[in-house]
Amino acid sequence: QVQLVESGGGLVQAGDSLRLSCAASGRTFSWASMAWFRQAPGKEREFVAGITWSGDNTRYADSVKGRFTISRDNAKNAMYLQMNSLKPEDTGIYYCAAESGRPRFWIGVRPNEYDYWGQGTHVTVSS
Repeated sequence: QVQLVESGGGLVQAGDSLRLSCAASGRTFSWASMAWFRQAPGKEREFVAGITWSGDNTRYADSVKGRFTISRDNAKNAMYLQMNSLKPEDTGIYYCAAESGRPRFWIGVRPNEYDYWGQGTHVTVSS
């Protein structure tokens, strides 16, 4: 089992930066591929970025490439999302997700590929 808790959301202006954190507990964290998803009001949950358990492979949605950076620290049981040059369209609830037992370089991009989820943290970007 893996329990996930997000933090770091808030209200910012366009062009600002935020750093989201995901604190994980559970024995399988270091084996889990992890990802950030987001959900805007009235829209489906979408993939933002993902990282393998070793951190040696990452993947980003086209909409955030060059602006967001995903990282993890297995020693601290934590994952991060550094978000720079934020835009109003980045507004939404950001969720941390984890999945264990996958091949080393696996990063899923669909919500139903992940078994473990946090409660989400709100990010609002004003124009």
